[in-house]
Amino acid sequence: MTISRQLAAFAALNGALAVLIGAFAAHGTGPQIKTLLTTGSHYQMVHAVLALLCAVWPARGRLVVLAGWLSALGGLVFCLALSAIGLLGLTVMGAVAPIGGVLMIAAWLLLLVAALRSQSTPA
Repeated sequence: MTISRQLAAFAALNGALAVLIGAFAAHGTGPQIKTLLTTGSHYQMVHAVLALLCAVWPARGRLVVLAGWLSALGGLVFCLALSAIGLLGLTVMGAVAPIGGVLMIAAWLLLLVAALRSQSTPA
C-alpha cells in the first residue's frame, strides 16, 4: 500500500494541534472561550483523521487526495478562526470560519463521489 506522505504528515500535524488547543481549552480558559476552542479542536481532530484516512485509502485517486487536503485545510481554517475569535477577540474571523466549514463539507462530498465511483473487487 502506498501512502500520501505529505497528506499524512499534514494530518498528523493537525491532530497534534487539535490536542494542544483542546487541552488549552480544558485547562487555561474561561467558559465562553472554552466552548469556541473545544468546538474548533473537535472539528479539526475529526478532519485530521479523515485526511489521514484519505492518505492511506487503498484505491486513492485524485478525488480522494483532494478530499484529504480539503479536510485537513478546512479543519485547520475553522479551528484557527474560532481560536482567533476566542483568544484574540478578532470577531472578523467569524467571516473566515465558514470558509473552513465549506472546505470540510466539500471534502466529505468528494469522498462520497470517490466512494461511489470506485470499482468494487470481488472478495
